[in-house]
Amino acid sequence: MNLSGIDQVVLLLYMAVVLGLGFYFSRRNVSTEEYFLGGRRFSGWVIGLSLVGTSISSITFIAYPGDAYKTSWLRFLPNLLLPVAVLVAAWVFLPHFRKGNATSAYEFLERRYGPSIRVYGALAFILAQLVRISTILYLLALLIQEVVGLDPVTAIWAAGVFVAFYTVIGGIDAVIWTDVMQTIVLLLGGILCLYVIVDLVPGGLASIWERAISDDKLSFAELRGGELVPVGWGFSLSEKTATMMLLLGLTNWLTEYSSNQNTVQRFCAASSLQQARRGLLVCVLGSLPIWAFYMFLGTSLYVLFQYYPTEISAQILDGSRKAEQIMPYFIINYLPKGLLGLVIAAALAAAMSSLDSSINSVTTVSVTDIYKRHLAPGRQDRHYLVVAWTLAVVVSLCMVFGALLIMRAETKTLQDTATILVSLFGGGLLGLYLYGFLAKSGDSRAVWLGIAATMSFTAWSVLAKYEVLPPALRLPFDLYYTGLVGNVLMFSVIALAARMLPRKPAAATPEASA
Repeated sequence: MNLSGIDQVVLLLYMAVVLGLGFYFSRRNVSTEEYFLGGRRFSGWVIGLSLVGTSISSITFIAYPGDAYKTSWLRFLPNLLLPVAVLVAAWVFLPHFRKGNATSAYEFLERRYGPSIRVYGALAFILAQLVRISTILYLLALLIQEVVGLDPVTAIWAAGVFVAFYTVIGGIDAVIWTDVMQTIVLLLGGILCLYVIVDLVPGGLASIWERAISDDKLSFAELRGGELVPVGWGFSLSEKTATMMLLLGLTNWLTEYSSNQNTVQRFCAASSLQQARRGLLVCVLGSLPIWAFYMFLGTSLYVLFQYYPTEISAQILDGSRKAEQIMPYFIINYLPKGLLGLVIAAALAAAMSSLDSSINSVTTVSVTDIYKRHLAPGRQDRHYLVVAWTLAVVVSLCMVFGALLIMRAETKTLQDTATILVSLFGGGLLGLYLYGFLAKSGDSRAVWLGIAATMSFTAWSVLAKYEVLPPALRLPFDLYYTGLVGNVLMFSVIALAARMLPRKPAAATPEASA
């Protein structure tokens, strides 16, 4: 497909503004404090909108409408526990991260457990983020390929270089302010899509609402045998229930706000503890309505194609095509000229707001937690700033080459591999942080036992999934709950080991010497 002239102008204008922000903020980057944290001067509303932009990504723009189109609102259910996680983060997590002008989420791990645990947390984050940004870049390149007509390799390089350029030169200032702009563009793009759908559906919004209710498209239900079946509310490790989905949501959001550098770096960049808490409030008030809006957008697409069915829309419903294809299909075939360019810009914004944050955060962790702490301590700040620029380029190249590898892999293998790697190296981090926040006992020995137990459990889960183990040793529960069980296991093993292991002398512990 080739874009019309007006769509090209809209898209190029958006890209020019993003690059302009990168150049503008590059003049400020004269120290690592500025490059990583923007001088710690951001207000709460800026931090909050930036958190929204980082969290919504391509999943909100593509996957949420696709899931609501094909099934119901079950995927939205975990998000309802975000306010609870934010309350815990604001009053339990934030004071720890704001202590001592911290830059990284993993400095707390050294203060609490020792330097080896800090390195583990940093490496787990770096590996998980490299897998994540490679996957997002690959998905972004697919959209660019379909819209602009570039071949896949060129699309990956073009998108990767563009995002890397403004992120490398602009630092956290460019990341945060482009995230704010991209959040606004993303929401505007979704509103325009809904406007077009409402205009096309006979009876407008009232018809969409009535048909959605009559077909159970607004319920918390799971698709089984081609029919929507409401999920139960009991506790179960063998099947999906509404209660378990809420617990999973609480686990995921607590992990996001306790051990994810993308989020913690925003906490540290706020001008004060009060502004950081205000940012969390803005994030909740912004994220939940946007997620709900994009779920409703998928429901509206379902009603639209009930009135005007097409071969592709029917194939997505019967499973012969992926649900995530419904939004790109609608955008390309139903939006008028001018709006198409803006909505494509919104789709690009959804991906770029995640990519730029991760590139900057991985660079920050690499310099702060590994290079400056262990490989080259005591150098002048200018040296670390040059290393940060260099590592940002290296991370960007890893992202591009990772996306190129993904392009040559089977989709199922990609999804499984990404899930396995993130679970294996990132599993149990919530349990690790929660124990550190809530308890005084335990040191690196107890934590390493917890890490070993959690990684062994995850490896067992993976082997059981692929039926490598005999039936008697396979999982007695849905693999969906591996992360939840892993965090409980991490917390429990650390607590048990802390009670059983002999105490170290007080002067040898990080807490005692602080």
